[in-house]
Amino acid sequence: MKQLEHMNKSSTRGVFLPLVVLCLTIAIIIPINAHAAETIDATSFSFEETTIIEFTNSGKEDANSFRIWLGSDINFKSFKTESGWIGEKTPQGVIVFTSTESVKPGESIKIGIKTDKTNPRINWKALDKNEEQIEAGITSPKELPKPILEKLTSENSGDGILSDSVFRIIPDKPNAGSTVRIAGENFGALQQFDFYINTDKIGTFNTDASGSFVSTVIIPKNQSAERVDFSVKDKAGNEKKISLRLGEEITRIPATENIKLTIKGIPEIMHRGDFLEVSGTAQPNGGITASIKDADGKIINTRTAKVDSKGDWKIEESITVPIDAPFGRYSAVISDGKDEISTSWILESSKVIILAPTALKFNPGETIKFNGTAIPNKVLEIVLEDPLGAEKFSDIIQVGESGIIEFEYSTKANVDKEGTWTLIATQEGTKEFIFAGLGEIPSIPINIEFDKLNYKPTETAIISLTGKPSDKLNMLIIDPTDKEKIFLDGSITIPITLQKDGKKTFSLELSGYSSGVYTAVVNKGSATSSEIFTVGLQAGSGEIKISSTKLDYRPGDAILVLGKTNSNVLLTLELIDPEGVVWKTKEIFSDKEGNIKGGELRIPSKAKPGIWTIKAQSGQNLDKIEIEVITSAEEGLVITVSQGMEIPGFGKSINIKVVNAMQTVQIEILTSEGEIIETLTFPASGNGEIKQPWFIPKDTVPGSYTIKVKDAQNTAETTFDIK
Repeated sequence: MKQLEHMNKSSTRGVFLPLVVLCLTIAIIIPINAHAAETIDATSFSFEETTIIEFTNSGKEDANSFRIWLGSDINFKSFKTESGWIGEKTPQGVIVFTSTESVKPGESIKIGIKTDKTNPRINWKALDKNEEQIEAGITSPKELPKPILEKLTSENSGDGILSDSVFRIIPDKPNAGSTVRIAGENFGALQQFDFYINTDKIGTFNTDASGSFVSTVIIPKNQSAERVDFSVKDKAGNEKKISLRLGEEITRIPATENIKLTIKGIPEIMHRGDFLEVSGTAQPNGGITASIKDADGKIINTRTAKVDSKGDWKIEESITVPIDAPFGRYSAVISDGKDEISTSWILESSKVIILAPTALKFNPGETIKFNGTAIPNKVLEIVLEDPLGAEKFSDIIQVGESGIIEFEYSTKANVDKEGTWTLIATQEGTKEFIFAGLGEIPSIPINIEFDKLNYKPTETAIISLTGKPSDKLNMLIIDPTDKEKIFLDGSITIPITLQKDGKKTFSLELSGYSSGVYTAVVNKGSATSSEIFTVGLQAGSGEIKISSTKLDYRPGDAILVLGKTNSNVLLTLELIDPEGVVWKTKEIFSDKEGNIKGGELRIPSKAKPGIWTIKAQSGQNLDKIEIEVITSAEEGLVITVSQGMEIPGFGKSINIKVVNAMQTVQIEILTSEGEIIETLTFPASGNGEIKQPWFIPKDTVPGSYTIKVKDAQNTAETTFDIK
C-alpha cells in the first residue's frame, strides 16, 4: 500500500488511467456517520455508468475491509479495484473488498464500479481487522460537465501535469496562517503552475528543466481549521490534488497584553456524579491555582493549570463530583499570582439517578466500573456506548431496597475504542449521561434527545441537548429525501448556545413537515451527534413479518430484529420472558422501503433460561417470534420446555431441551403427586445438548407436571402445564 501522496501515481495505471484524471477534477462527499469524528473520507465521481470511489484513511487506525452497496432500484454490473485487493459480491448485493494489507492512516484505495444507471448513490462502510465498524456513509457523485470532459480528454490538454506528477506539503500538518513549502516532481518542464487551497489561489511558481519545483506560500489566517484540498493546476486547467487537515492558527500574544482572569465550565447548580471540564483565561505563559472550598470555607481540593501563549487555561484532569459529597454551597477561588476571582455553586439532591465512574480514566484491558444510587425497588435500564456511539452493553436492572447500583464492563485491549465512553441510565422517565475515559481523560460529548419518536405535523418537537457549558452548536435537519431542510430565514442550520450548566431545551416547530423519517444532526467543529425522529407516521401497517439473526441467546446477548411491513408506519416491539413479563417495550418504525428500523434489543444479564417471545405490533396487526435463552456452562445442567407440534395419530407434543449435559442423561416426567409417568434416556451431543420431543399420552389429565433431568454430575428440573 502506497502513501496518500503516491496513490495518484499508482492508481493512474492500466484500466483506471482515463477515469482517475477525471477523479482528480470533481468529487462530492456526503458523510452520514452521526457519532464518530471524521476518520474515513469517501470521494467519488461518475462518467456515464462508471464510478470511481476513493477511500482515504484520515484516522488513527488501519482499515482492513470496505463494503459498498446500492439502493433497491439500481444494480452493479461489474467492479475492479487495486492490485492486492479482492472483491466479492454477496447474495444481498453487497460487494466486500478485502486484502492481506490494510489502508493505514494517510493512505487511500480506489475502487471502480459499473452500474445499470448513472450517478448512483453508494452506501459504504469501513471496518478494522476485527470486523468492527470504523465509519459508514453515503457518497453521491455528480456527472462531469461535458466541457471539462472534452478539455481533459483532448489531445491538446497540455503536458504540464503528467500521469505520474506528485507533490507534497512541508510540514504535512500545517496550520492556518503558517508558511509552508511545496515540493513537486515529474511535472512538465519549464512551465508555470498555480497553487490553490480549495478554490482560492494562493501562489504561482515555475518548474525547472527536470520538471521539479520547490516553492513557498502562506496559508491565509482566516482559513478554517478543517480538512482542505491543496491543488496544483496547469494553464490548461488540469490539476493534482492532496487533502490535509489544517490546525488552528498559532497566535502569539505579547506578555504585556492584559487578558482578564476568567473561569467557565461551572454551573450554578450541581449534583452528585456531575462531570465538569473547567477552563478560562489569564495572562499568557503563566499559571493559575484553583482552590475549592466547602460550605464552611475549608479548602477541600486544589488544582493547578498552565496558561498557554494565547491566554487560555484548562484543568487537565476533569472533575467528577463525588457521589457522597455533602449538599450545600461550594466555592472556587482562581488566582494567577496577581489577580484573584471566585465563583460559587449549590450542590443539591434533585437527581434521582446518581452514578459516577470509580475513576475518570481506565487503561485498555481494565474493567470500567460505575457505582451510585437510583430509586429503590424500580427498574433501571443502562446502555454503555463506546466513543463511536456503538452499543457495547445494555441491561435492565431491578434496583433493590437500598437503591445502590454497581455496574462494570471488562474492556479488551486493542479491540475496544479508546476515548470517551458514555453510560446512559434511564429510570421512571429520567435519563442521565455518565462519562468515563478509556486510555485518556474523557471530554464532554454532544448529546441530543427527542421527547418522543413520532410527531403530528401540527406538533412541536422538544429537543434536549447536552454538552460543555456555553457551547455554541449548529443543528441541521435531513429530510426523508436525504436533503438538508431549508428554514424560513433561508439557512440550513439553526444556531444553539448551551446554558451555563451545559444543557438546553429547544422547541422545533414541525408545521410544513411532510410525513416521513428525519434526522437531526448537531455539531460543534468535528464533534457530531444525531438522532432520528418521524413525522406523521401511523399505526396499522398491514402484514408484519419479523425475524431474528439467530434462535439461541445467552444472558447479556444483543438481539437484532429484522422485518418487513408497509412503508412509513409505527410499530411497538416487546421482549417477553417465559413467565409473560414484558422486559422491554420499544417504539420503532419502518422506512420508505418497508424495512423495520430500530429493532435492537438485549437479553437482560440475569435472564431466566427458557423460551422468550419478541412481539411486533402496529394497530391490529402483529407478528411474534420465539427465541431461546440458555445459560452458560458454568451454571450447570439446564432444562427448558416449549410447546411442540401436533401430529395426527400421535397427538400433541412438547419440546424438551437440555444444555450443559455430560455423557448419558436420564429424563423423568412426573405428575404433581410425584408419580413417574415416563422415563427417557439419551446420550448428550458433543456440545452437551439434547433436543427431544415428547408426545403427550391421550389420556393425560390436564394439570402441572415436572421434568427431572440427571447426568453424570448434576440434576435439574422444571415444570410445565398440560391444558
